[in-house]
Amino acid sequence: MTSGSIQQPGGNPSVQGPYLPTQNVHVSSSTCHDLSVFKDILKEYRRLDDTIVMRLNRAGANMRDKDRIQGHSGNASVQDQACESIWRELVANWKRRTQLVEFCVSVVDQSITDSRNAMESESLDPANQRKIQGDIFAEEVKRKQVHRELTVEEIVRKRSADAFRSRCRYFTPPMNDAEARKMWDAAQK
Repeated sequence: MTSGSIQQPGGNPSVQGPYLPTQNVHVSSSTCHDLSVFKDILKEYRRLDDTIVMRLNRAGANMRDKDRIQGHSGNASVQDQACESIWRELVANWKRRTQLVEFCVSVVDQSITDSRNAMESESLDPANQRKIQGDIFAEEVKRKQVHRELTVEEIVRKRSADAFRSRCRYFTPPMNDAEARKMWDAAQK
């Protein structure tokens, strides 16, 4: 170790600190129509959920270290702080993913509606009519795939919530955050 470097206690810094996406993602309708980009963004946003157990372990250890260094006592408060920190990260991430999926659902639904309206409003020659019907079919397949992400999201949230509750048994979300409470309740089903 050189004199200018700082070594992080407890291993990999990517699982110690708060989860931050690697970059701000600006989603447009083209993102929704390119399923590989859409799924890559979701995959990136799901990293926190994929590493929840490790992050809970690290957060607890870091809070205990801070508590020990600062000379405080009371393990319950240290555990509560760690749980609250991870919970805030989870909820923020869940909200981002929900916004992304709902936005893309609306974009794809609107695209189908526009194609159907174009087909009905114009007297098209058979070749153009077949092309629009093919576009509608392709958009419906895309819509099913985007909608399927809502089901995947429920599964990911339930798994993360189960892992979270196993480590944070006495944690309950704050009453003043109705959306977070709704997510908590939904993940318990």
